[in-house]
Amino acid sequence: MVLGLAIALTLPNLPSLDRVTDYQPRQPLTVLTRDGVEIAQFGAERRIYLPIANIPKRMQGALLAVEDSRFYEHSGIDWRGVARAVVSNLTGGMRQGASTITQQVARTFFLSQRRTAERKFKEALLSIKIERELSKPEILELYMNQIYLGHRAYGFGAAARTYFGKPLDALSIAECAMLAGLPQNPVWANPITNFERAQQRQRVVLARMRDLGEITEEEWKTARDEKLQIRSQLAVEVHAEHVAEMARRAVVERFGEQAYTKGYRVTTSLVAAEQQAAWAALRRSLLEYERRQPWRGPEDNEDLPEDANGAELERAAAQALKDHRDDDELRVAIVLHAGAKELQLQLASGEQIKLAGEGLRWALPGLSPKAKPALSIKPGAIVRLQKLDKIGWAIAQWPAAEAAFVAMEPTTGRVRALVGGFDFARQPFNHVTQAWRQPGSSFKPLLYSAALEHGVMPGTLINDVELALPDASGPTGWRPQNSDGRFDGPLTLRQALARSKNSVSIRLLQHVGVDTARAWAANFGLDPDKQPDNLTLALGAGSTTPLQMAGAYSMLANGGWRVAPQIIERITDAAGKLVYEAPPPAELTDDTRVLPARNGFITRRLMHEVVTSGTAARAHVVLPRDDIYGKTGTTNDAVDAWFAGFQNSVVGVAWVGYDDPKSLGSRESGGGLALPIWLDYMRVALARVPVAADPPPDGVVQRDGEWVYSEWADGGAVARIGFEPDPAEAAAASAFAASASSGASATSPP
Repeated sequence: MVLGLAIALTLPNLPSLDRVTDYQPRQPLTVLTRDGVEIAQFGAERRIYLPIANIPKRMQGALLAVEDSRFYEHSGIDWRGVARAVVSNLTGGMRQGASTITQQVARTFFLSQRRTAERKFKEALLSIKIERELSKPEILELYMNQIYLGHRAYGFGAAARTYFGKPLDALSIAECAMLAGLPQNPVWANPITNFERAQQRQRVVLARMRDLGEITEEEWKTARDEKLQIRSQLAVEVHAEHVAEMARRAVVERFGEQAYTKGYRVTTSLVAAEQQAAWAALRRSLLEYERRQPWRGPEDNEDLPEDANGAELERAAAQALKDHRDDDELRVAIVLHAGAKELQLQLASGEQIKLAGEGLRWALPGLSPKAKPALSIKPGAIVRLQKLDKIGWAIAQWPAAEAAFVAMEPTTGRVRALVGGFDFARQPFNHVTQAWRQPGSSFKPLLYSAALEHGVMPGTLINDVELALPDASGPTGWRPQNSDGRFDGPLTLRQALARSKNSVSIRLLQHVGVDTARAWAANFGLDPDKQPDNLTLALGAGSTTPLQMAGAYSMLANGGWRVAPQIIERITDAAGKLVYEAPPPAELTDDTRVLPARNGFITRRLMHEVVTSGTAARAHVVLPRDDIYGKTGTTNDAVDAWFAGFQNSVVGVAWVGYDDPKSLGSRESGGGLALPIWLDYMRVALARVPVAADPPPDGVVQRDGEWVYSEWADGGAVARIGFEPDPAEAAAASAFAASASSGASATSPP
């Protein structure tokens, strides 16, 4: 009678079951590559919602075996289990609970975790109510998607990714059993924080599965002996953090804070393998450059207990490393013991390493008794280690320089890869879209393109001799030098670009005119107000971003059309409904052409010479194909290093420099720093791409091995620039002026 009265009084006060009958799980914002590889998730809860039909039977069986083996037999409360738990608890046996899956659903969705009689009573009544409203599969689906399983993973779909880096349906019996053991205590016994505890729990699950007939004796033995590979917390399938942040901002701007809970999925234009190749290439180039720099000393210093050894020292070192972020390539380590020629260190993983010889050579100045305090390496010093192919573990340091890389399809603008810097967590600034830097000689193809429209053809001779130009800064004027330190006299236009001759570029700008050249650069998408209105324009002394340069070079690659870069392709909601789709790229028609086709063709031929015999000849050695084009760029004092180039299906631009502009070093260049990034990316991007033909368009012919505009096939183009006036040069100039005034040569794009 008392129980009946309590139930009658409690039932009206029970919460509505709307939260379970109309289940709306909190699902994170997910960002993907175009080929479906996850880049990032944003939200407090990592969850991959799976209908019960998509949850493997072996995973369901493993969970029920250990959590609620009579789930399909009881009606919310397992009275047999309750009795068994009471007897065990009263007789001093192992303390047992008796909560069913349904009771855990009631507690998770509606009640607190406090162990009180009132909560248990309400939990029981809610369980009965839930069983009346929902089917068993629906209840199990709720549980397996909602339960917390450690490391911000909610539900078994997310846990499979978190702990094993696999989808749930790819897990083995042993892996399923490990996950099934997590609900009991996901913080205390999960395989990342304590593998031994997690494995003990896993073996309990496997034994229950065997005893209940879920698996055979043979399957039990195989699963028990399986060596599990737990996914490293540092492991990332595709590094695209800068793009993920761009996507996150776009979705939050559109949908507000609900972007983090409604399960929106953003598909970007990135190609997973190419993105990862670009990320690895950029880091490799910067780390190689960094090893050519002086040792700068430890990142930090921590206090370790004096005279501590063994387990005590290991624990103190592990505690000290908790405040320092690890990296999957530059591993954080703390110095345990320091000798004159040897270091003993401990990684964040607990592994201990001894360094000596070649692996320690870089940091030897820090081990000298006379070392400056900033360089000194003592016990407690926080340093970085890198595993090198030839010598194994070696001392390293975090790069001080930065870099950027972007690749896009020249006909659509779809961005295939974008790496905004060495490490997003340390430096979220996106150098691809936000870094305004001097393009240096990578600007020259745009200037040469302008010169073609002013009668300068690949065979035109330009005199590469020193220039003395008026300059208010000093009595000797401005005497620009060539990067190779030489003046080679008469060169053809093709030879001059291949050798990146500054004096020739200045003479071309004088011929074209500064205002005309600035306007021409604007046709390529560069901001006119960021380009100088003087002759330094010829040396790329203006400002641009890597993304702008990718757009400019796309025009040279696609035959003359400006395309808008596109990164976010579509957004869907949790149900898969399309809520945003990027508009299709503009059609490439004669009405939308910005650059004459013949101009682009001849400019490409000039740039091909750069990668076969010029400053980027290494490109043709690494990629021996006849359809690559590009230009190195190194600014004054090597403050900025560039390589921009393309094949007709993809354009890539790489940049290296310091955030606070300063010289990268007198021996550094775009060919040495940026070109390797481009090459390592292109090896992957072009691996299965056949060599493309580049047929000449209408309006060009070949004479004496050089391409020229058809109207100058028999003469009339500018023959010479920069020589002492002579009748022939004057006659050629007059002939060009006459043909230009009659409309035979375009001075601006159609």
